[in-house]
Amino acid sequence: MTKPVTILYTAHTHTSGGREGRGRTRDGELDLVLSPPGSGRPGSNPEQLFAIGWSACFIGALRRAGQKYKVRIPDDVAVDAYVSLGNSADGGFVLVAQLTVHLPGLTQEDKQTLVAEAHQICPYSKATRGNIEVDFVIP
Repeated sequence: MTKPVTILYTAHTHTSGGREGRGRTRDGELDLVLSPPGSGRPGSNPEQLFAIGWSACFIGALRRAGQKYKVRIPDDVAVDAYVSLGNSADGGFVLVAQLTVHLPGLTQEDKQTLVAEAHQICPYSKATRGNIEVDFVIP
């Protein structure tokens, strides 16, 4: 396990009621009603929140990779994250993910290089590596 040299930020949240509850940040910037996926009830679910967090973080990692390889990341860089919840063979649950990375105007070679590097440095990618199946689509 890699330990941080310096803590840059700590998110503090409080969640009650599980998938049918409410989650909020200590600073009050986020206060969300939660609902199970497919329930049709108002609210977000943990898979949506994870997908947004990972895709935002991955864009930051792409920018860092661009600095390393001296490739300018386009202003309209975007990531479509698909995080799926499924049943596992052991009776539990499992996540799988697909990240579709949009880097318009770059060569396919540059896109592949940047995505591979970003996947190595993004903390969400590090946390999930070896734990969930992740596929990348790079149009």
